[in-house]
Amino acid sequence: MKVLYAFQGTGNGHIARAQEIIPILKKYAEVDTLISGHQSQLKADFDINLRFKGISLLYNKTGGLSYRKTFTENNIFEAVKNIKQLQLSQYDLIINDYEPLTAWSSKLRELPMIELSHQASLCFEETPKPLKKDLLGSFILNYYVPSDRKIGFHFENYHPQIKKPVIRKKIRGLNPDRKGYYLVYLPSFSDLNIIQILKNIPVEWKVFSKYSQLHYQQDNIEIFPIDEIQFLKYFENCEGILCNAGFETPAEALFMDKKLFVIPIHNQYEQECNAFALEKMGFPTSKILNAEEIKNWVNSEQHFKVDYPNNIEEILLSEVLSFQ
Repeated sequence: MKVLYAFQGTGNGHIARAQEIIPILKKYAEVDTLISGHQSQLKADFDINLRFKGISLLYNKTGGLSYRKTFTENNIFEAVKNIKQLQLSQYDLIINDYEPLTAWSSKLRELPMIELSHQASLCFEETPKPLKKDLLGSFILNYYVPSDRKIGFHFENYHPQIKKPVIRKKIRGLNPDRKGYYLVYLPSFSDLNIIQILKNIPVEWKVFSKYSQLHYQQDNIEIFPIDEIQFLKYFENCEGILCNAGFETPAEALFMDKKLFVIPIHNQYEQECNAFALEKMGFPTSKILNAEEIKNWVNSEQHFKVDYPNNIEEILLSEVLSFQ
């Protein structure tokens, strides 16, 4: 069996999931990989056969999705050309983690494709979503990656086709503790914005920044450039994490029983849905970096026990590779 695993390069969650899924797939099939998008801070630890710039959502430094950058810095014509030129007929199955080029190419040619992503979970009615409708956000979720067959990942099993998160071996192998300091990963905010707020909250902060190439200390805040090994070291023993409302980092925080506070990227509907789901589970969220809200969170006791089984191989065998 020949399989193409196509995944989104924007953000870190898709590549983190690929690191777990691809070695399993290679036990049962011949696997090629394709990536599009360009903002992941994680490095792939497997070979990538095909790379495309694709179409990515782009952000400003004040916590929001930038429609201007998204429309001006993506080359739609090049993406359409890639969709038309992609040769995919040699694959028995295309597994798609929110990658638009292969999704549209498969749809136009009626090729066998299954979407296996967190975003797929948001297409089910049962998944929690904000009461205020976001028509553009809903449109993007439904048409960015068109697929008839979907298996989604989310914090809870809202539907039989929604599975618990894929937790990386790198996380499962940690021995988490709480040693008083707090971890921060907010790539949609500038370092200056973060420092101005957190310097007034008297605990130790470890901030990982995609904007800094240097490690430095300012008051009670330590700034680190993005480094996965360093990040996991501090993630293991932090008291809690302040982060955007993506999926993988909050899921890993829940798995390790860390305190969690999320700020969804403004105008990013997927993150607003994630924040709404976490709020329903009892976790604090905010639209902005608010010192008072963060101080209340720091002073609170927060524990939430989750059961995230290591069952991705079983899912792949019973529901993905068996798909016709």
